[in-house]
Parts: sequence; structure tokens; C-alpha cells
Amino acid sequence: MQIFSEKIWRKSRFLRDKARKIHRLLLFFPFCEERGSLFAVVTLFRLIIHPKHPVYIFGRNTVAEALAAGKQIEKIFCQYGAEGSSIAALRIQAENARVPFALMDKRKFQVLEREVCAENENAQGIIALVAAIKTFSIGALIDQAFAASERPLFIALDGITDPHNVGAIARSAECAGFHGMIVPELKAAPLGGTAMKTSAGALQHIPVAKTSNLAKALEDCRNADFRIVALEADAGKEYSHTLQKEALFNEPLLLVIGSEGAGIQRNIRALCTDAVSIPVQGHIASLNASVAAGIVMFEIVRQRLLALTV
Repeated sequence: MQIFSEKIWRKSRFLRDKARKIHRLLLFFPFCEERGSLFAVVTLFRLIIHPKHPVYIFGRNTVAEALAAGKQIEKIFCQYGAEGSSIAALRIQAENARVPFALMDKRKFQVLEREVCAENENAQGIIALVAAIKTFSIGALIDQAFAASERPLFIALDGITDPHNVGAIARSAECAGFHGMIVPELKAAPLGGTAMKTSAGALQHIPVAKTSNLAKALEDCRNADFRIVALEADAGKEYSHTLQKEALFNEPLLLVIGSEGAGIQRNIRALCTDAVSIPVQGHIASLNASVAAGIVMFEIVRQRLLALTV
């Protein structure tokens, strides 16, 4: 009986130690602060069953855009000593949105900044912990787009792994009035802090669909009457002339952008109804993916606006 009691005591002590470790781990999550160990364990269980995948975003404008867009922000960390009107405005925004705004010791902030930011990036004294970007299914994205426009515009990214490119493309797409962006779950840059900051807040506004099967997603779009246009360096058809001659600008249109190295995958290219290229005159054979995407997106918008005035 005594041996059995000792086993129970050792087991309970082991579980208590584990609970303390879990609690210390979950203290990094703001919603576990000043709660008990039981709450921390329950929170961990909920995260395992229904993961929220919280991410950090950084930069004054990025965080301000997230607040303005009503995104779910758990907490904002501000480096002690950071000054300026933008910091004061952020504090007021956070108070109005009832988001905790915490001053952090400079040394601790720099440790967090190194973990969150890519090399040579600066958080500008502001880092926020947010829930991951809300993403849609392909069906929901299509339905939402047609509810907004009779001729919606999508952009799909195939194999783009640089978050700077993803953010820049999202920024151009949002500014051009595109109705959605499709990104694969694998072989793609994460929609984290770097992409958020590069997008200047655009990823807070443009609807994004993540898919485990990009080819199937394009098939669904084609079945919904989208013309799917591949942007390739060696397509042979000049983008502006082709868009205008074949009146592609006047239809529901999905533009596919591939990586700068590998380009568009063969099975994805086979699903495209058209392919266009941007003529280059210099010694370098191709443009940066985000620059090329921006050129074609705004040409589509230009031709649509021009058609309205004719």
C-alpha cells in the first residue's frame, strides 16, 4: 500500500511539474497572462485541437492598418523609448480597440525583434501578436468575388517563396482592386510578419485563399468562367496587345505568377487558357516577380477603365 501511495505521489508530482512547464511556455501567449495553470493547460489543449497559429507582425504602418481593419490583435509590444506621432496614434488606436499596449524593455524588445524580423529588417519599435490571416476556401472566394463584381479579378502565386514578393504582389493586387489572391500551402512563403510589412497592410484587406492543390483550385476557377492567364517570360504574346485584342480584360480573369527561377509548373501551365509576356529591352532577361505582376495587373485595370470611357 505504501509503495502504491509513493507511486501516486511521484506521478502527481511529475504531472504538477509538467503543468508548471506548460504554464511557463504559455505565458508567451498574452491571453494566458495572470491566469492559472489549469487555464494554461486547457488553452494548450484547445490550441492542439483547434490551432489558431498566431503570428507576429511589425512596423508602425502595418500594425496601424491591422487595427484599422479590425483584425484580431492579442497584444501590441512597444519598445521603451520609441517616440513620434505615429506611436501616440497607435496607442490611441489600441485603446479604442481595447487591445493591450505594453511597453517593453529595449533589450527584451530587441530579442523579440531578432526572432520576428528577417535579416536587415526593422520593427520600428512596434511588434504585434495577431491571429493568422483569415483565409477562405476557393469556393467561398469565388462566391464572394462574384457578389462584388460581375468580372472579378484573381491572382494566383505558383512557387513564390520570398515573403517580400508575396507582400509586394498583395499590395499591388489590393491597390489595383483585385478581388482575391490564391496561394498554395506548400512551396510558398508564409503570410507572416515580413509579407505583412511589405504589403503595407494590403494582406489585411485582400481576401486570400490557401489551397493544398493549386491545380484543383484553378480548375474550380475555370469552371466558374474565369479566363486563366499565365505570365511567362517566353510566352510569345505581348501582354498589353493580347489583353486588348482578345478582350481578356473584360472577362472574369485569373492571373498566374510563377517563381523567378522555375516559373510556372507544367501542370499549372496546362490549365491556363492564355499566356502573355512582358517585352524587355535590357541585358537582363526577366523582371522581378512582383514587378511583373504589378505591370500586368495595372494594365488590366487601365484597359477596363479605358473601355468605360469609350
